[in-house]
Amino acid sequence: MGIVAVIVAAAAGFGFGAIWYMALAKPWVAAANIQVDADGKPIDKSPLPFVMAAVAMVLVAGMMRHTFALSEIDDPGKGLMSGLGIGLFFISPWIMINNGYGGRPFRLTLIDGGYATFGCAIMGLILTLF
Repeated sequence: MGIVAVIVAAAAGFGFGAIWYMALAKPWVAAANIQVDADGKPIDKSPLPFVMAAVAMVLVAGMMRHTFALSEIDDPGKGLMSGLGIGLFFISPWIMINNGYGGRPFRLTLIDGGYATFGCAIMGLILTLF
């Protein structure tokens, strides 16, 4: 049942990312300095970032499941709060460091860190439902 929970949680995190970045597409494209065509769509249409994101979601969900099992986080409230904490206090600061040294706008950190925070919260919730 563990692998199913990891796959479902990863898919939910990936799906949430699609919604998050569709809603914040214009500010994200501007903050990330992505080149766009006349319609405002990114010029680079490579599927590689999506493949990498899917793999990353499985890795994050798998490690979250492992950590939750060791910590006996087994109810939805704890899963939600633990996932929120992982996103807010582990992943988001790392994003901030990378963006800061890269000279990227803080708005990009807020957008990407928000996704990490709420995406991990959703994954944490799902992992404790299985």
